[in-house]
Amino acid sequence: MIPRILTAELLLQLKEYPVVTVLGPRQAGKTTLVREALNHYQYVSMETPDVLSLATEDPKAFLGSYQYKVILDEIQRAPHLLSYLQGMVDENGENGQFVLIGSHQLELRTAITQSLAGRTGILNLLPFSIEELESAGLRLNTFEEYIFTGFLPRIHAQNQRPHMAYSNYYQTYVERDIRQIINLKNASLFDKFIRLLAGRIGQLINFQSLASDVGVTAKTIKEWLSILEASFIVFKLRPYFENFGKRVTKSPKYYFTDTGLLAYLLNIEKAAQVTRDPLVGYLFENLVVLEALKARYNCGLIPNLYFYRDNHGSGIDLLYKSGRNITGMEIKSASTFDNSFKKTLLRFSEQQHHLAQSYVVYNGDSNSFSDGVNTINFRNTHAIFKPPPIHH
Repeated sequence: MIPRILTAELLLQLKEYPVVTVLGPRQAGKTTLVREALNHYQYVSMETPDVLSLATEDPKAFLGSYQYKVILDEIQRAPHLLSYLQGMVDENGENGQFVLIGSHQLELRTAITQSLAGRTGILNLLPFSIEELESAGLRLNTFEEYIFTGFLPRIHAQNQRPHMAYSNYYQTYVERDIRQIINLKNASLFDKFIRLLAGRIGQLINFQSLASDVGVTAKTIKEWLSILEASFIVFKLRPYFENFGKRVTKSPKYYFTDTGLLAYLLNIEKAAQVTRDPLVGYLFENLVVLEALKARYNCGLIPNLYFYRDNHGSGIDLLYKSGRNITGMEIKSASTFDNSFKKTLLRFSEQQHHLAQSYVVYNGDSNSFSDGVNTINFRNTHAIFKPPPIHH
């Protein structure tokens, strides 16, 4: 198994909370990580019909049949169990009693906040990061290969063909899960929607325009987006508009949590097609934003990631807020540095908010300039987001 960075945070939180909940998209490696790290825990999956049946009909008897130190997988299928867990963990009083694993957050988030508030740590696991792959000796040659191959553990562990693997992943998990959640009457409309969304990654979302292109209402588009987000298929990047008044946009951007699925939805069938795709800049941006998100999640931290855009169209691709400090990043798929890449960072730092650090993340070499801007290769994106070590 390729070691996962989140393991350290999981073990730490089990010492601090009676329950730890691990959320993330299907096939991201949640179960593998938890079972490898906690092989002394009992394991129960709610995907097993008779297990789910007992858990639904008699939750007390179900939970009573297990000793403490239990992993409950696919817990989103039985969110009612959480209120029973509350009594059990309070009575026992120990930390590290249960680990819950889930792949859909809508019902779960509500159930957790109602029943387990203050009793559970919450961790998010996405598919592999570049850092995890490279630590295991799996280094791909180009950013195009990373985008096309994607990051699902099974693709790397079993050397699967990416386009075929994502075709199956889309039909087996994305379509199946979404149909169950929203009771889709017309699956082709949803398919049209998700493919049009893929063509708009990294761009300001216009709900009305997307709705008319799909042939549904803007309300439906918003509902579908919230379900994709809750299923960890897309990630919403919010605009940063603190103290900037009406001069800035309030529309979010969306990125896919796996570039391999994104490439599949854009009908990219081999890595070489990424460079020729008119969206190559946005595809590269999705890759970098995703690495930033994974770096934060893998440390057990909330993302605190934003973008900035004023009403003249000028902006910064990625902002990261830590306390009062803001770090700014411009993302460019070029492999040769150009001074123009720094312009918006310097202007933002002078006119809007002083940037504690400024980076151009691109496909070239790392460097530092006298004006405070640094360049960094996309493979090292994670290094920007790691919290400083705590010295005791």
